[in-house]
Amino acid sequence: MNRFKFWDHHWALSITAGILLGLSFPPFDLSILQIPAFICLFRLMQISTSWRQAIYYAYPSLVLWNLIVTYWLMMATITGGIAAILANAAIMLLPLLLIRSLFGSSIHPVLQALVATALWISYEFLHHHWDLAWPWLTLGNGWANLTGPIQFISVTGVHGISFWILFSAALFYKYLEEPVKPLLYSGILVFLAFPVFSVLATITVQSADGDPVEVAVIQPNSDSYEQHGGHGSIQNLLDYLLTLSSNVVTENTDLILWPENAIDTGLPLRNYYFDVISDSLRAWNTQLITGSGFLEYFGEDNLPPVYRTTINDRHYIIFNAAFQLTPDKEPVVYRKAQLVPVVERPPFLNFFAAADILGLVDWGSQMGYGRGTEMVNFDVNGHSTPALICYDSVFSSWVNRSVNKGADFLTIITNDGWWGDSNGHLQHFAYARIRAIEQRRWIARSANNGISGIISPDGKVQLQTEYWTEDAFTFTIYTNQQKTFYARYGEWFAQLMLIISALGLVLISIRRK
Repeated sequence: MNRFKFWDHHWALSITAGILLGLSFPPFDLSILQIPAFICLFRLMQISTSWRQAIYYAYPSLVLWNLIVTYWLMMATITGGIAAILANAAIMLLPLLLIRSLFGSSIHPVLQALVATALWISYEFLHHHWDLAWPWLTLGNGWANLTGPIQFISVTGVHGISFWILFSAALFYKYLEEPVKPLLYSGILVFLAFPVFSVLATITVQSADGDPVEVAVIQPNSDSYEQHGGHGSIQNLLDYLLTLSSNVVTENTDLILWPENAIDTGLPLRNYYFDVISDSLRAWNTQLITGSGFLEYFGEDNLPPVYRTTINDRHYIIFNAAFQLTPDKEPVVYRKAQLVPVVERPPFLNFFAAADILGLVDWGSQMGYGRGTEMVNFDVNGHSTPALICYDSVFSSWVNRSVNKGADFLTIITNDGWWGDSNGHLQHFAYARIRAIEQRRWIARSANNGISGIISPDGKVQLQTEYWTEDAFTFTIYTNQQKTFYARYGEWFAQLMLIISALGLVLISIRRK
């Protein structure tokens, strides 16, 4: 009797779903809770008598989910963190409300379950590709530390995990609504099938079949809230970074990896500090990838849509960037493309600037960082790697571009010190494991305050540092030039879900008429 009271109680379903979803993400790693959580959400949608009532009960659940997983956003900026949590929860309502309409239709329950799953994945996919992109809460990310059953994402990408969980949940929910054996068997079959696919997918994993690349990873543990990382000057900061590097570099080191904003200032492509670094690199006979601000100037004939202007009327943009420094060669720069909304760049900036035909706002002063548009791979002794800067590494399709341009191993540089000792840095490190599996590439990761580490192509952590400590190490990883099915065909699975969603909505409309 108590179960049926819970089954019909709006607030019990709402709060339970929010808590279960929150606990399904790292560092809790109770990922299987996503299935009962969505069963609760599906039931909540079904017993709500109107859209308004559905929003009234579902929104607190989604806020609770966002809060438990991403509360750390408020540690960098309280106002911005609260706004992001509330806004993202509101966006999540859209697929739930569509699912509510779907479950009220007369189409077959298995088809309802499939279209409901496709609708949610379509939301996840589209949420990756606009100026308010926030893929952090993609359901598949919750499984980042449970790599055994998710090896199949080398075929589907991370959205395949979301499909596995949601389709299972939807079929089990339909069985609870209408307890007929075919629905139960369908749910069990789907739930067991994908781990079986993972067993088959592990056969394709290559751990050490390529060429060795020795990487020296530096974790300086500089203070992100202090100018020059708390080292007094850029020169002092450089001396510190070079000393850490010299302690671990060997005659076989192919690449030194410094974290995002290791050089905590904006620099032009040619500058004195790069010359200082190159002297050490020449002595060590190696190369460096480092994060820094990039100060790029523009002439009157090639002005971007939005830019800043100095008091001397020079036009420029500051990019969050990665530089590759090689002795006796010109520096190569990558401009970060996936910028954190609001924190690094206001959303829809170019649109608002173009719409402001009267010039009422100085949009250049509001722009934050410039947005890069090109994926750049760096050449490391004949091999190729990107420098995925922080948020870049959460976007599967952006990493795909790198591999399709020839990357045979991956590097990530980040600064996860903005959030303090919270769950944020644990989640960010875990999500890199998904990228390794999708691409079957080794990953070397340098984080300013940690966690730095090495991840193998099967998603296993081979080495990781402690958080908020100074550290440096060398490790030999291996290249891989073979492309996974996901690398070759990209977001084919998510695009299939878009098609199923569209066809499902058309079918509902026809049935109603």
